[in-house]
Formats: sequence, structure tokens, C-alpha cells
Amino acid sequence: MRKKKVLLFMLFVVALTSLPLISHADEKCTEVYGSGSNKFSLATGSPGELGLLRVLVETFGKEMDATLCWIKAGTGDSLALLKEKKTDMIMVHAPEAEKKAIAEGWAMKRTLIGSNEFYIVGPPDDPARISEAQSAVDAYKRIASAKSKFFSRGDNSGTHKKEMDIWKKAGISPSSDWYIVTKDFMIATLKRAHIEKGYFMTDSSTWVAEKKNVPNLKILYRGDKFLVNTYHALCQPEGATTGVTIAAKFIDFVASHRGQKIIREYGKDKYGEGLYNDAEYAKQYDD
Repeated sequence: MRKKKVLLFMLFVVALTSLPLISHADEKCTEVYGSGSNKFSLATGSPGELGLLRVLVETFGKEMDATLCWIKAGTGDSLALLKEKKTDMIMVHAPEAEKKAIAEGWAMKRTLIGSNEFYIVGPPDDPARISEAQSAVDAYKRIASAKSKFFSRGDNSGTHKKEMDIWKKAGISPSSDWYIVTKDFMIATLKRAHIEKGYFMTDSSTWVAEKKNVPNLKILYRGDKFLVNTYHALCQPEGATTGVTIAAKFIDFVASHRGQKIIREYGKDKYGEGLYNDAEYAKQYDD
């Protein structure tokens, strides 16, 4: 009987200590790229939606015998998934939250991988006259003053975080009928703004890829340095998840000369311009 109790206790300890280790299948994959034996998971939003992630993995996966599970999630949700050990790595754009994750010890290898910027788009007749704004804060003040329809993702994504930072700087807490929260991703919210002819802050990468599909919108404000959007990759601490080793190697690949060339040139053949800037360009805005 005593031996049986000891054996049961040992099995319990083994099961308990193995709980933090996850495979790429523990969180539902939006897409799976590659067919190699080295499996890892990555949570991100627009880089996956716009196809950049797939192209990066095509090269990396062949060389490293890897398979990637992409989990579609905005920056806030991606950070939560990393903290909860439900993904091996993330690509996000929320510098302060990223630094906090590193400081608290549940993320590592924060690496600058590129950038884009935010545009404020809206109906061509521009009822709030934001095309005359002197800053992003001024543009938001004009929208609120005119009570013009504005769409917010409202999902704790990097885009939503940036939007709320601008409202805070403007001294405004938007909460009226003109302020519409979609709880949806970038492309879906952009299309809704197009259909309902309202304002929305979209990233430049999505705009380049989708502008032909939203003729009711045009870029009305851009150029504020505060709207530059730097992307970083982060992964789990060593040994925290089963795929962290290959995930760390993927971060190295994305930051390498070959990975950066893919990022720099992605979209040029289809749209006539790149969707993202590389890390060399982005570092002037990095903090």
C-alpha cells in the first residue's frame, strides 16, 4: 500500500510540473504553415492577416523543418496568451506593455523587427475637417467636436491602445452615439467604416492592402511621429513551453538580413509598395 501511495504521488508531481509545457495544438490555430517536426505557435494580428507571416515561415520552415501555428490575436490578447503560456511567441506593437513583460520575467528576447504607421481615414468630404489638423490629437478633437462617426476596435489591441492614448492626450473620454466600438480586427473595422462612412485609425500596411476595397474612405491625416508603430517579437523564457527553442530561432531569422529583406519587400509585387518598413528604418522611432 505504501509503495502504491508513493507511486501515485510521484505521478502527480510529474503531471503537475509538466503543466506549463504546451504544444502548438493547445490553442486553436487560425492557420498552420509548414509541415516540419519542429512545431511552435505565434500570436499576432495584422502580420498574419496580411500574409507576411506565411511568407516568412515558408523560408524558415523549409530550412528548420518547422511547422507554425498562427493564432490570430491583437496585441493585448497576444500578450495575455504569452503570459498564460498559451503561445510560444508573439509579434506585437505596444512598447510599454512589452517592456513590462520583460521586467516581470514572463517574456524574453524582445527584438525590433519592423514598423508601419497609423493613418486616420474617413469619408472624402471630411465633415470634421481633420485634413486641416496640426496633430493626431487635434484630429481627434475635431472629430469629437463635430460628433462625426468614429469607429474604434475596442479590443485592447495595439491599435486600440494607441487610439486611447490619443484620446487621453486630447482630454476626451469618447462615449456617445458617434463613437462606435466594433470589438473586431483591423480589416473588419476598416470595412465597417467604409460601409457606414465614418472615421477610423488604420495601420498603413492594412491600408495599402485594402484601399481598393474601401472607396468610401481616404487618408485624411498622417505624419505625426506619435503615429509611428514599431513591431517587436518576444518569446517565452527558456524551457517555459515546448516550442520556445524553435520560436527563438524564428525570431533570429526574422531579424536576420534574409528575414528583413522579406519584410522590406513584402507587398511590392502586388501593391506597388511595401507593407512594412524594416528594423533598420524602424530603429529611429524605437524606444
